[in-house]
Amino acid sequence: MAPPAPAPGPSGASGPSTPPAATKAAPARASLLSHSLAKPILALAALLVLDIIFIPGFLSLEIKDGHLYGPLIDILNRAAPLMLAALGMTLVIATRGIDISVGAVVALSGTVAAMLIGGTMVINNGQPEYVANTPMPLALAAALGIAILCGAWNGVLVAGLKLQPIVATLILMVAGRGLAQLFTDGQIVTVYYEPFFFLGSGYLLGLPFSLWVVAAVLLVVGLLLKKTALGLFIQSVGINPVAARLAGIRTATLIFFTYVFCSTCAGMAGLMISSNIKSADANNAGLLLELDAILAVTLGGTSLAGGKFSLVGSMIGALIIQTLTWTIYSLGVPPEVNMVVKAIVVFIVCLSQSTGFQKLWKGRK
Repeated sequence: MAPPAPAPGPSGASGPSTPPAATKAAPARASLLSHSLAKPILALAALLVLDIIFIPGFLSLEIKDGHLYGPLIDILNRAAPLMLAALGMTLVIATRGIDISVGAVVALSGTVAAMLIGGTMVINNGQPEYVANTPMPLALAAALGIAILCGAWNGVLVAGLKLQPIVATLILMVAGRGLAQLFTDGQIVTVYYEPFFFLGSGYLLGLPFSLWVVAAVLLVVGLLLKKTALGLFIQSVGINPVAARLAGIRTATLIFFTYVFCSTCAGMAGLMISSNIKSADANNAGLLLELDAILAVTLGGTSLAGGKFSLVGSMIGALIIQTLTWTIYSLGVPPEVNMVVKAIVVFIVCLSQSTGFQKLWKGRK
């Protein structure tokens, strides 16, 4: 005799029935893993698990004088300048551009602020006290003004004169750091005015003040991109600038302002760095920061081909880089290894975004 036919499933077809919960869970799990932020979040989580296992007290937090201290807070605080640079770089890359002058703008803005503020000792009520050579608001405005001018220079070259972005920003990458070194004669400029230190190492409501600055910039830019058509315009220019221009979008103006915004973010990062180290080092401040910013943006899921971008992804990418750097130093690994690891990460990211590699990978599945 032939074996009995299997009982019909829930839909009436013969075969074993699939539990409804499992049927719903599989697509939900697949959709989560296919999310643009899934890979960077998993990478950051893997690094954190590694730190928890191999670095004693990694999750420890303590409160001193109302301020939070601990490895996690230290990573966030040190990642703040990179986060700002990555925010500006995200919009530039989204328009099919690139800005390799970020590090030079960091050095230039920090140098201008340090030279203007400086610090002169005076006797106040019988006590020695340092006062700023220039009112701090004016000095900060001048430093950010220099950064804005740098962004305008890049914007004119790219959007106005149609130079290749990497060539246009390469000019400022060399000239900007050269100007900073010229201003300081290649020497480190020390700042003695204590209120300036609050920007990079101060605390507000228990958290580093630099994190509040990053959060404020992220919130304002995020609202502008979501609540206005600005985000759609940037995405359109990145996908097809010719079609965007024919549709009535002022592509040159939009590209110009993305470079201005990128340099402004770099200028704020320069103020944070010089405030944190209480000096301006035109030779080393912001050195290779542009490469870390580009890597953070690509790790966060922004396409190097333009169009697709994610501000939150760039923030996660910056945290990945800073966590990786902190882990390497904490484990006692030579600092040179950090550059090799970053190079490997850049190679993997570029390979994953290569259309030829993607076709080859899909063909093997």
